[in-house]
Amino acid sequence: MDDKITIMIVDDEPLIRKAIKYELNERHETVDCRMDDDGRIQRKEIEVLDTFASGPQLFAALNDPQRPRPDYLLVDMEFQGEPTGGIAITDRIRRQYKTILGRDIKIIILSGRFDNPLPSEANRPQRLNDIGSVVFEALHKGANAFVSKNATGGFSIENILRAISCLERGEEYYFNYPVMRTLKEAAELYFERQCHSTFDEPISDEEREILLLEAAGCTAQEIAQRLTRWVETDKSIQDKQKELSRKLGIVNKSGARIAKAIQCGLIDPADIKYLTRT
Repeated sequence: MDDKITIMIVDDEPLIRKAIKYELNERHETVDCRMDDDGRIQRKEIEVLDTFASGPQLFAALNDPQRPRPDYLLVDMEFQGEPTGGIAITDRIRRQYKTILGRDIKIIILSGRFDNPLPSEANRPQRLNDIGSVVFEALHKGANAFVSKNATGGFSIENILRAISCLERGEEYYFNYPVMRTLKEAAELYFERQCHSTFDEPISDEEREILLLEAAGCTAQEIAQRLTRWVETDKSIQDKQKELSRKLGIVNKSGARIAKAIQCGLIDPADIKYLTRT
């Protein structure tokens, strides 16, 4: 088994690139990994293969079959004023490079954007929402970890090593967060909000029945025939479907309505009675 974990770094700040590479390579840093068959914890040395100032430089290296493939990418989130540049790089890696690379590369997003303490508690809800949105987008695009550059009051390589160690031991995600705990707190709040969305206009029993029948495969005309207690026509059903799309905040498509309703717990898949073809 290979006793090294290899990394490529993408950051438009030369000092950050050099500092991380020096700290990891010159100090021969190691991390705890999974246990072996004998129950002993494995330790692997970290090696930085190369550093890049931009996404195009990274992609050129990944496209070169003569260059070694890294186990990890450490990608800065903000490039030359673009606040989500690192997330865009992550998205492209996941969409275009999996078959080229032959295996998944773990991606760590590195950011100092949210490290500064809040000036007052009055800004806390908005700050949590802003951070949560960025964290959720990073994970949605395929990042495995989100690490603060300055969480301990200054640049610390320990934040990166801890993330790698956790991922190597099998954790799906890793969060490192600054003094106010805003990063972890925001991520938890944002994920909870995604799973349990609330609506200013809750759906009615009639609307829930329409969603269930739609999920079962019924057309608007068939839904109208089944909802005789409400004396609906297929035209009025279509109007109600459009209204449901508005409430759910999505494009007026049946598949999107059903998916969003299930995601938000408005309908339970177990309650859907699928129609059979005749």
